[in-house]
Amino acid sequence: MRLKRTALLLCSTIALLFGGAGENARGDALPVIRVGILTSTTDAPLWIADRYGYFKDEGLTVQFLTFSSGEQMIAPLSTGQLDVGGGSAAASLYNAVARGADVRLVADLGSDPPGYGFNQMIVRADLVKSGKVKSIKDLKGMTVATNALGSPSSSQLVKFLAKGGLTVDDVKHIYLPYTQHEVALRNGSLDLASTIEPFATDAIKTGAAVKVAGDDEFYPNQEISVIMYGGAFVRDHRDQGVKFMRAYIRGARLYNDALAHGKIAGPNAAAVIKLLTDETKMDPAVLRDIVPPGTNPDGKLNVASLREDLAGFKAAGLIEGNVTADQTVDASFATEALKGLGPYRKKTEQR
Repeated sequence: MRLKRTALLLCSTIALLFGGAGENARGDALPVIRVGILTSTTDAPLWIADRYGYFKDEGLTVQFLTFSSGEQMIAPLSTGQLDVGGGSAAASLYNAVARGADVRLVADLGSDPPGYGFNQMIVRADLVKSGKVKSIKDLKGMTVATNALGSPSSSQLVKFLAKGGLTVDDVKHIYLPYTQHEVALRNGSLDLASTIEPFATDAIKTGAAVKVAGDDEFYPNQEISVIMYGGAFVRDHRDQGVKFMRAYIRGARLYNDALAHGKIAGPNAAAVIKLLTDETKMDPAVLRDIVPPGTNPDGKLNVASLREDLAGFKAAGLIEGNVTADQTVDASFATEALKGLGPYRKKTEQR
Protein backbone atom coordinates (compact mmCIF):
# COMPACT_ATOMS: atom_id res chain seq x y z
CA MET A 1 0.00 0.00 0.00
CA ARG A 2 1.49 3.29 -1.13
CA LEU A 3 0.19 6.44 0.52
CA LYS A 4 0.80 10.10 -0.13
CA ARG A 5 3.75 11.64 1.73
CA THR A 6 3.52 15.37 2.40
CA ALA A 7 6.64 17.40 3.08
CA LEU A 8 5.95 19.87 5.88
CA LEU A 9 8.52 22.27 7.28
CA LEU A 10 6.34 24.40 9.53
CA CYS A 11 4.02 23.20 12.28
CA SER A 12 1.47 25.88 11.36
CA THR A 13 1.08 24.28 7.95
CA ILE A 14 -0.01 21.04 9.59
CA ALA A 15 -2.67 22.90 11.56
CA LEU A 16 -4.11 24.28 8.31
CA LEU A 17 -4.19 20.94 6.54
CA PHE A 18 -5.33 18.48 9.19
CA GLY A 19 -7.79 18.10 12.02
CA GLY A 20 -7.48 16.46 15.43
CA ALA A 21 -5.49 13.35 16.32
CA GLY A 22 -6.64 10.00 15.04
CA GLU A 23 -9.56 11.38 13.07
CA ASN A 24 -10.54 10.37 9.56
CA ALA A 25 -9.19 13.43 7.76
CA ARG A 26 -10.17 12.28 4.24
CA GLY A 27 -13.44 10.52 4.84
CA ASP A 28 -11.95 7.05 4.28
CA ALA A 29 -13.25 3.99 6.08
CA LEU A 30 -10.03 3.63 8.07
CA PRO A 31 -8.71 6.07 10.69
CA VAL A 32 -5.78 8.15 9.40
CA ILE A 33 -2.71 8.20 11.64
CA ARG A 34 -0.36 11.10 10.88
CA VAL A 35 3.26 10.01 11.24
CA GLY A 36 6.26 12.35 11.22
CA ILE A 37 9.42 10.91 9.65
CA LEU A 38 12.87 12.14 8.63
CA THR A 39 13.06 10.02 5.45
CA SER A 40 16.21 8.21 6.57
CA THR A 41 17.14 4.54 6.84
CA THR A 42 15.93 4.51 10.47
CA ASP A 43 12.38 4.85 9.11
CA ALA A 44 12.60 1.41 7.47
CA PRO A 45 10.29 -0.42 9.95
CA LEU A 46 7.58 2.20 9.41
CA TRP A 47 7.79 1.94 5.63
CA ILE A 48 7.79 -1.85 5.85
CA ALA A 49 4.68 -1.86 8.04
CA ASP A 50 2.97 0.31 5.44
CA ARG A 51 4.19 -1.47 2.30
CA TYR A 52 3.41 -4.95 3.66
CA GLY A 53 -0.08 -3.96 4.80
CA TYR A 54 0.53 -4.35 8.53
CA PHE A 55 -1.23 -1.06 9.32
CA LYS A 56 -4.15 -2.04 7.12
CA ASP A 57 -4.33 -5.38 8.96
CA GLU A 58 -4.94 -3.35 12.13
CA GLY A 59 -7.65 -1.24 10.52
CA LEU A 60 -5.42 1.83 10.17
CA THR A 61 -4.25 4.12 7.39
CA VAL A 62 -1.02 6.09 7.82
CA GLN A 63 0.03 9.35 6.23
CA PHE A 64 3.76 10.07 6.36
CA LEU A 65 4.77 13.71 6.85
CA THR A 66 8.41 14.59 6.26
CA PHE A 67 10.23 16.87 8.71
CA SER A 68 13.80 18.12 8.61
CA SER A 69 14.40 17.25 12.30
CA GLY A 70 12.78 15.44 15.19
CA GLU A 71 12.67 18.72 17.09
CA GLN A 72 10.17 20.10 14.57
CA MET A 73 7.78 17.25 15.39
CA ILE A 74 7.49 18.04 19.10
CA ALA A 75 5.06 20.97 18.92
CA PRO A 76 2.54 19.29 16.57
CA LEU A 77 2.78 16.07 18.58
CA SER A 78 2.07 18.01 21.75
CA THR A 79 -0.92 19.85 20.30
CA GLY A 80 -2.54 16.85 18.62
CA GLN A 81 -1.81 17.93 15.04
CA LEU A 82 0.55 14.95 14.66
CA ASP A 83 -0.11 11.53 16.17
CA VAL A 84 3.23 9.70 15.86
CA GLY A 85 6.79 10.82 15.20
CA GLY A 86 10.21 9.28 14.74
CA GLY A 87 13.24 11.27 15.87
CA SER A 88 16.13 11.45 18.30
CA ALA A 89 15.92 11.73 22.08
CA ALA A 90 17.89 14.98 22.10
CA ALA A 91 18.22 17.75 24.66
CA SER A 92 15.60 19.76 22.77
CA LEU A 93 13.02 17.04 23.44
CA TYR A 94 13.61 17.12 27.19
CA ASN A 95 13.54 20.92 27.26
CA ALA A 96 10.19 20.86 25.47
CA VAL A 97 8.81 18.36 27.99
CA ALA A 98 10.11 20.50 30.87
CA ARG A 99 8.14 23.41 29.37
CA GLY A 100 4.98 21.32 29.23
CA ALA A 101 5.11 19.56 25.86
CA ASP A 102 2.91 16.47 25.94
CA VAL A 103 4.98 13.77 24.21
CA ARG A 104 5.72 10.16 25.12
CA LEU A 105 8.58 7.92 23.99
CA VAL A 106 7.00 4.56 23.26
CA ALA A 107 9.44 2.39 21.27
CA ASP A 108 12.94 2.08 19.86
CA LEU A 109 13.32 3.20 16.25
CA GLY A 110 17.09 3.31 15.83
CA SER A 111 19.89 1.96 18.03
CA ASP A 112 23.35 0.45 17.72
CA PRO A 113 23.49 -3.15 18.96
CA PRO A 114 26.88 -4.85 18.50
CA GLY A 115 27.76 -4.99 14.81
CA TYR A 116 25.41 -2.18 13.81
CA GLY A 117 27.32 1.00 14.57
CA PHE A 118 25.75 3.16 11.86
CA ASN A 119 27.07 6.33 13.53
CA GLN A 120 30.84 6.27 13.08
CA MET A 121 33.88 8.17 14.23
CA ILE A 122 35.96 9.01 11.16
CA VAL A 123 39.27 10.89 11.16
CA ARG A 124 40.87 12.87 8.35
CA ALA A 125 42.89 10.44 6.23
CA ASP A 126 46.09 12.49 6.00
CA LEU A 127 46.32 12.64 9.80
CA VAL A 128 46.44 8.85 9.91
CA LYS A 129 48.81 8.50 6.95
CA SER A 130 51.24 10.99 8.46
CA GLY A 131 51.16 9.22 11.82
CA LYS A 132 49.90 12.36 13.55
CA VAL A 133 46.86 10.48 14.82
CA LYS A 134 47.59 6.96 16.03
CA SER A 135 45.16 6.80 18.94
CA ILE A 136 42.29 8.73 20.51
CA LYS A 137 44.60 10.66 22.81
CA ASP A 138 46.29 12.18 19.74
CA LEU A 139 43.09 14.11 19.05
CA LYS A 140 43.81 16.51 21.89
CA GLY A 141 43.51 20.07 20.65
CA MET A 142 42.00 19.02 17.33
CA THR A 143 38.67 20.02 15.77
CA VAL A 144 35.89 17.46 16.04
CA ALA A 145 32.31 17.73 14.81
CA THR A 146 28.92 16.34 15.73
CA ASN A 147 25.69 17.21 13.96
CA ALA A 148 23.97 19.40 16.55
CA LEU A 149 24.15 20.69 20.10
CA GLY A 150 22.57 18.25 22.55
CA SER A 151 22.22 15.40 20.06
CA PRO A 152 22.82 11.69 20.76
CA SER A 153 26.03 11.95 18.71
CA SER A 154 27.35 14.47 21.25
CA SER A 155 26.82 11.82 23.92
CA GLN A 156 28.73 9.40 21.74
CA LEU A 157 31.61 11.86 21.44
CA VAL A 158 31.91 12.04 25.22
CA LYS A 159 32.08 8.24 25.43
CA PHE A 160 34.55 7.99 22.57
CA LEU A 161 36.97 10.59 23.93
CA ALA A 162 36.85 8.99 27.37
CA LYS A 163 38.35 5.84 25.82
CA GLY A 164 41.49 7.88 25.23
CA GLY A 165 41.41 9.69 28.55
CA LEU A 166 40.06 12.91 27.00
CA THR A 167 36.99 15.09 27.55
CA VAL A 168 35.24 17.52 25.22
CA ASP A 169 37.25 20.28 26.89
CA ASP A 170 40.38 18.73 25.36
CA VAL A 171 39.15 19.26 21.78
CA LYS A 172 37.53 22.00 19.73
CA HIS A 173 33.95 20.73 19.46
CA ILE A 174 31.96 22.23 16.59
CA TYR A 175 28.56 21.48 15.07
CA LEU A 176 28.06 20.71 11.38
CA PRO A 177 25.25 18.96 9.48
CA TYR A 178 26.20 15.44 8.45
CA THR A 179 26.13 16.51 4.80
CA GLN A 180 29.08 18.87 5.42
CA HIS A 181 31.39 16.48 7.28
CA GLU A 182 33.16 15.00 4.27
CA VAL A 183 33.83 18.41 2.70
CA ALA A 184 35.20 19.77 5.98
CA LEU A 185 37.46 16.74 6.38
CA ARG A 186 38.69 17.05 2.83
CA ASN A 187 39.54 20.76 3.06
CA GLY A 188 41.32 20.35 6.38
CA SER A 189 38.96 22.42 8.52
CA LEU A 190 37.89 19.32 10.44
CA ASP A 191 39.96 16.55 12.00
CA LEU A 192 37.35 14.07 13.25
CA ALA A 193 33.62 13.68 12.68
CA SER A 194 30.89 11.71 14.36
CA THR A 195 28.75 10.99 11.32
CA ILE A 196 26.03 8.62 10.21
CA GLU A 197 25.61 6.39 7.21
CA PRO A 198 25.78 6.76 4.25
CA PHE A 199 28.00 9.80 4.81
CA ALA A 200 30.57 7.82 6.79
CA THR A 201 31.04 5.17 4.11
CA ASP A 202 31.11 7.83 1.38
CA ALA A 203 33.90 9.75 3.16
CA ILE A 204 35.92 6.57 3.64
CA LYS A 205 35.46 5.40 0.04
CA THR A 206 36.52 8.74 -1.42
CA GLY A 207 39.67 8.71 0.69
CA ALA A 208 38.72 11.75 2.75
CA ALA A 209 38.57 9.82 6.02
CA VAL A 210 39.51 6.65 7.85
CA LYS A 211 37.11 4.86 10.16
CA VAL A 212 38.19 4.80 13.79
CA ALA A 213 35.20 3.06 15.36
CA GLY A 214 31.47 2.52 15.06
CA ASP A 215 29.36 3.78 17.94
CA ASP A 216 28.50 0.19 18.84
CA GLU A 217 32.12 -0.25 19.90
CA PHE A 218 32.13 2.49 22.55
CA TYR A 219 28.42 3.07 23.28
CA PRO A 220 26.54 -0.13 22.35
CA ASN A 221 22.74 -0.17 22.43
CA GLN A 222 22.45 3.60 22.77
CA GLU A 223 18.87 4.78 22.36
CA ILE A 224 19.39 7.05 19.34
CA SER A 225 16.04 7.36 17.58
CA VAL A 226 12.63 6.74 19.10
CA ILE A 227 8.96 6.38 18.23
CA MET A 228 7.04 9.20 19.91
CA TYR A 229 3.29 9.44 20.52
CA GLY A 230 1.51 12.73 21.04
CA GLY A 231 -0.26 13.13 24.38
CA ALA A 232 -3.72 13.39 22.81
CA PHE A 233 -3.10 10.21 20.83
CA VAL A 234 -2.08 8.44 24.05
CA ARG A 235 -5.12 9.65 26.00
CA ASP A 236 -7.88 9.65 23.40
CA HIS A 237 -6.92 6.88 20.98
CA ARG A 238 -5.19 4.22 23.05
CA ASP A 239 -6.72 1.41 21.00
CA GLN A 240 -5.25 2.90 17.84
CA GLY A 241 -1.93 3.38 19.63
CA VAL A 242 -1.74 -0.32 20.44
CA LYS A 243 -2.75 -1.29 16.90
CA PHE A 244 -0.15 1.06 15.43
CA MET A 245 2.50 -0.41 17.72
CA ARG A 246 1.61 -3.97 16.77
CA ALA A 247 1.97 -3.13 13.08
CA TYR A 248 5.20 -1.21 13.71
CA ILE A 249 6.78 -4.10 15.62
CA ARG A 250 5.90 -6.47 12.79
CA GLY A 251 7.74 -4.06 10.48
CA ALA A 252 10.71 -3.92 12.85
CA ARG A 253 10.87 -7.71 12.87
CA LEU A 254 10.85 -8.04 9.11
CA TYR A 255 13.60 -5.41 9.02
CA ASN A 256 15.62 -7.42 11.55
CA ASP A 257 15.19 -10.49 9.35
CA ALA A 258 17.02 -8.57 6.61
CA LEU A 259 20.08 -7.87 8.79
CA ALA A 260 23.14 -10.11 8.90
CA HIS A 261 26.81 -9.58 9.69
CA GLY A 262 26.49 -5.81 10.10
CA LYS A 263 24.84 -5.32 6.68
CA ILE A 264 21.45 -5.53 5.02
CA ALA A 265 22.31 -9.03 3.93
CA GLY A 266 19.79 -11.33 5.58
CA PRO A 267 17.01 -13.42 3.98
CA ASN A 268 14.82 -10.37 3.27
CA ALA A 269 17.67 -8.13 2.13
CA ALA A 270 16.62 -7.71 -1.50
CA ALA A 271 13.09 -6.66 -0.59
CA VAL A 272 14.21 -4.24 2.12
CA ILE A 273 16.87 -2.68 -0.11
CA LYS A 274 14.26 -2.22 -2.85
CA LEU A 275 11.92 -0.51 -0.39
CA LEU A 276 14.67 1.75 0.97
CA THR A 277 15.74 2.63 -2.56
CA ASP A 278 12.17 3.65 -3.39
CA GLU A 279 11.75 5.74 -0.26
CA THR A 280 15.18 7.35 0.18
CA LYS A 281 16.33 7.37 -3.49
CA MET A 282 19.67 5.97 -2.35
CA ASP A 283 21.68 3.77 -4.69
CA PRO A 284 20.98 0.10 -3.84
CA ALA A 285 24.72 -0.58 -4.07
CA VAL A 286 25.28 1.98 -1.32
CA LEU A 287 22.55 0.44 0.81
CA ARG A 288 24.23 -2.96 0.50
CA ASP A 289 27.55 -1.46 1.55
CA ILE A 290 26.66 0.70 4.56
CA VAL A 291 26.29 -0.35 8.18
CA PRO A 292 22.53 -0.15 8.78
CA PRO A 293 20.91 1.01 12.02
CA GLY A 294 19.66 -1.55 14.47
CA THR A 295 16.05 -1.64 15.67
CA ASN A 296 14.79 -3.62 18.63
CA PRO A 297 12.44 -6.31 17.27
CA ASP A 298 10.21 -5.98 20.33
CA GLY A 299 10.17 -2.18 20.27
CA LYS A 300 11.95 -2.11 23.62
CA LEU A 301 13.44 1.21 24.67
CA ASN A 302 16.84 1.36 26.36
CA VAL A 303 15.71 3.55 29.25
CA ALA A 304 19.11 3.33 30.95
CA SER A 305 20.66 4.94 27.87
CA LEU A 306 18.03 7.68 27.87
CA ARG A 307 18.82 8.42 31.51
CA GLU A 308 22.56 8.49 30.85
CA ASP A 309 22.26 10.84 27.89
CA LEU A 310 19.93 13.17 29.78
CA ALA A 311 22.38 13.27 32.70
CA GLY A 312 25.08 14.27 30.23
CA PHE A 313 22.90 17.01 28.76
CA LYS A 314 22.23 18.33 32.26
CA ALA A 315 25.94 18.26 33.15
CA ALA A 316 26.65 20.28 30.00
CA GLY A 317 24.08 22.89 31.05
CA LEU A 318 21.76 22.12 28.14
CA ILE A 319 18.58 21.34 30.09
CA GLU A 320 16.26 24.06 31.31
CA GLY A 321 13.85 23.07 34.07
CA ASN A 322 13.15 19.79 35.84
CA VAL A 323 12.65 16.71 33.72
CA THR A 324 13.52 13.03 33.96
CA ALA A 325 13.87 10.46 31.23
CA ASP A 326 11.36 8.19 32.94
CA GLN A 327 8.56 10.75 32.82
CA THR A 328 8.81 10.82 29.04
CA VAL A 329 8.60 7.02 28.62
CA ASP A 330 5.45 4.94 28.14
CA ALA A 331 6.38 1.34 27.37
CA SER A 332 2.82 0.06 27.85
CA PHE A 333 1.93 0.19 24.15
CA ALA A 334 4.79 -2.10 23.18
CA THR A 335 4.05 -4.37 26.14
CA GLU A 336 0.41 -4.73 25.12
CA ALA A 337 1.26 -5.20 21.45
CA LEU A 338 3.66 -8.03 22.28
CA LYS A 339 0.94 -10.02 24.02
CA GLY A 340 -0.50 -10.98 20.67
CA LEU A 341 2.78 -11.14 18.75
CA GLY A 342 4.85 -13.29 21.07
CA PRO A 343 8.67 -13.32 21.20
CA TYR A 344 10.71 -12.49 18.12
CA ARG A 345 12.32 -15.36 16.23
CA LYS A 346 14.67 -14.33 13.47
CA LYS A 347 13.79 -15.74 10.07
CA THR A 348 16.42 -17.87 8.39
CA GLU A 349 14.61 -18.71 5.15
CA GLN A 350 13.96 -16.47 2.16
CA ARG A 351 10.52 -14.90 2.14
